[in-house]
Amino acid sequence: MPPSSRWTGNAVRRRLRGCVLIGFMKLRPTKRTRAEWSSALGLLLLSALWAVAGLRMELNPHLGANTLSPAQSQTALFFVFAAVTAAIAVARRAEFPRGRRALACAGVGVGLFVIPAAVAAWTQGWVSDLDRVVIFSLTPVFTVVLEPYLQGSPPRQAKAALAGALAAVAGILLLVPVDFPGSFRAGAALCALVATAFGIAVTNCFAVRLARDLAGRSVMPFAALAGATGAVCFSTAAAFTPHSAWRWSAQPTQLLVQLVIDLPALFLLFWLMRRLAASRMTARFLLAPLFTILAGMALEPALPPVRAWFGLALLTGGAGWLVFAPAEEIDVEKMNWLKVHTDDRAT
Repeated sequence: MPPSSRWTGNAVRRRLRGCVLIGFMKLRPTKRTRAEWSSALGLLLLSALWAVAGLRMELNPHLGANTLSPAQSQTALFFVFAAVTAAIAVARRAEFPRGRRALACAGVGVGLFVIPAAVAAWTQGWVSDLDRVVIFSLTPVFTVVLEPYLQGSPPRQAKAALAGALAAVAGILLLVPVDFPGSFRAGAALCALVATAFGIAVTNCFAVRLARDLAGRSVMPFAALAGATGAVCFSTAAAFTPHSAWRWSAQPTQLLVQLVIDLPALFLLFWLMRRLAASRMTARFLLAPLFTILAGMALEPALPPVRAWFGLALLTGGAGWLVFAPAEEIDVEKMNWLKVHTDDRAT
């Protein structure tokens, strides 16, 4: 082939490749708009389920009271979740992660479920439930700061997301003022919860990255390994917890209510990992308190003070920005795949 014709062929290939990539980028926003709306609705549903889970004992105090310890209830939940996700993965003939990826999946289960539950149980006597909600609301702030470094995402909207997260935290502080610790143990418990929130942010970033690395594969094996790790850890804690005998006659109602609320929340959590950025994923720590506060205002129609309305506006605006802010993220992996595919055809 003469050099001139070879040069002309390469130029045509480059132009065709550029046209394909430009056309792909032009068509991408339409598809992403629908996907983002469905993911945002899924995140809202996940947060609503979390809010209902926190209110179920207050709405019905006689529902399975003192029948199961927290470790026992979590053991049952994660065993069912691991069994269902593993069965779906086997039915789909999905390949389970091995080696380091399997350890990473297990680490996600420990970092997202086991360690926060253990620290919350240890600090229960020194930190109130409301203070714990305020401290865990710092998780989106940590995630926004860490996300560009742990996931390699461009920090174009990091400042706006950080402002939204801080505004939401300020709104929670106006709604639920934090009690300062009055002893050394209470201060240590408070610091442990802050460290746990930081650990959840780090784990959430790695979980989202791991879920996206499994592109083209089912997320069910990932969820099965994480759920099985949580089930083993919670069952071990339940075995060593004193006075934690299983009362089979009093458990069906409590287990049924828990599975109806918490099991879909776990499925939504892993479904969203591949579809949302880590900063948006952690917005659930802001949306769940928001839904709980709105439900409390609906159940108790007392006029809140002006400070509460201002805090509610900050919380709604900050959380809403994290969830519905326009994303300018480009799917680099698909673009690279398209480029390689074009090169292969050209050769």
